[in-house]
Amino acid sequence: MQIKALETFLCVADAGGFHAAARKMNVTQTAISARIRAVEQAVGQTLFTRGAGGTALTDFGRQFRPYAEQMVALWAFSSRELPGQQPNRVSIRLGAQLSIWDPLLVDLAISLEENFGKLLLTLNYDHDLNVAEAVASHVLDAALTHERPRDRQTQHEELPPERLILVENPQSEAAEALFVNLELGEQYRDHVRNVARQASGQTIFLGNCMMALRYVLRRGGRGYFPDYLVSHHLQSSELVRVPEAEDLLLPLYLVFHPDPARRAQFDEILSCLRDLRIT
Repeated sequence: MQIKALETFLCVADAGGFHAAARKMNVTQTAISARIRAVEQAVGQTLFTRGAGGTALTDFGRQFRPYAEQMVALWAFSSRELPGQQPNRVSIRLGAQLSIWDPLLVDLAISLEENFGKLLLTLNYDHDLNVAEAVASHVLDAALTHERPRDRQTQHEELPPERLILVENPQSEAAEALFVNLELGEQYRDHVRNVARQASGQTIFLGNCMMALRYVLRRGGRGYFPDYLVSHHLQSSELVRVPEAEDLLLPLYLVFHPDPARRAQFDEILSCLRDLRIT
């Protein structure tokens, strides 16, 4: 599959039609149609529906779009910028299934530099991706996930679990005891269901952990957060632990490709992650 065909797919999705994409890319509509057919033949699925209401992505097209964006972006980087990079760059793409591990990815990048003198090439923060599938399909090289990977095309290592603790802003009014609910998977939902139900105020949903933490600090309320993210807020008394609240332990796995040529890289990543989990 050619990169130009993927760029055409993204252009049609953005422009909302084949004719508009043809004008934008300065090619014929026939060329646009041929490129889209090439992508559809490669993936074995229809990408667009065309009707009286215009051109729209199919369900598969919407799922495929972030993968196409990743491939186009990586090609642009590798073809134009990679030749000028320093030799100690680690050419690896890392992702995380949940937003609670965004800071961990940053800490990992710093740890790799300090311990092995290497800089990561890319970090991925797209939480809409199924990262285990992204690793299996080579969109990512390695990823952090809370779900035990079952794809035989990948390997995984289990790390110490992530501890989430229930904290609250002590300045919150009792009558406005908001509960900030996050999208952190089925185990999280099962654990917090009763807590959210018992909240005296309303429950609000936020998809990003860092946004939710900022909301609680500024607006008030309570929510479950990784202990490493709130430890300094607890020390400063900006937040306090909710008495008698049960902690939540979320599993943590690093999933990666079983490529012997890259095993040394993954071992370095695992070493840094284990040290970070201890500290």
